[in-house]
Amino acid sequence: MPIREYQAKNPPQGCALCHQPFEQIECMNQPLLDRCPQCGAPLTRLISAPAVGASRSGFDARAKSAGFSKLKKLGRGEYEKQY
Repeated sequence: MPIREYQAKNPPQGCALCHQPFEQIECMNQPLLDRCPQCGAPLTRLISAPAVGASRSGFDARAKSAGFSKLKKLGRGEYEKQY
């Protein structure tokens, strides 16, 4: 389920919830919110960057547990095995 971000179209008119950007967990087939659930003020959906593959250390741990090797280049034609 995606986490969508919303904010009041005119922030000074919003309540404490929609005055600042807030997150809402919704199903993919659920329509976008157009009104604040608390005060009914009109909302706008904010675009945010996804956090896909943000953790390189998590990638290294998964690769190591799957049996892959990681090599670090030391010099011309020289490599050191990291794991």
